[in-house]
Amino acid sequence: MAVWAGDPVWIDVRSAGEFSGGHIEGAHNIPHNEIVAGVKALKLDKDAEVLLYCRSGRRATFALEQLQQQGYTNVKNIGGFEDAQRYGGPL
Repeated sequence: MAVWAGDPVWIDVRSAGEFSGGHIEGAHNIPHNEIVAGVKALKLDKDAEVLLYCRSGRRATFALEQLQQQGYTNVKNIGGFEDAQRYGGPL
């Protein structure tokens, strides 16, 4: 099932262990070094709103750059997990 532009998609780019310790409800766990393959597997529209977060924002920056190189146009680095919580992500 594809996700279209109006549906924001939360992606936690931390490791599976970090993800299991707490994450935004409904977020997909795709480690930063697997981001391109993982997002392709989700069959996201290239214009879908994609919200990335990790622990500090560094891995999310890497993931954002990789996705932009693949033509994704609406990707945002929210920063760390705590930033994502403040941004309004469900817990």
